[in-house]
Amino acid sequence: MERTVVRCAEGHVFAASSFPMQQLGAERIGPGRLMRCPRCARLRQAVPVAFEER
Repeated sequence: MERTVVRCAEGHVFAASSFPMQQLGAERIGPGRLMRCPRCARLRQAVPVAFEER
């Protein structure tokens, strides 16, 4: 299973086993997803981290 490095809204960086890209009709909702952050244990908006930022 592929892991994606993501950053939550609080700035915590962690790896997620899946990062689904959801769509609403023909439009993409956006790059962020609502995920539970393992550092702060809350649901937070998370976005993939660019390779240069790792």
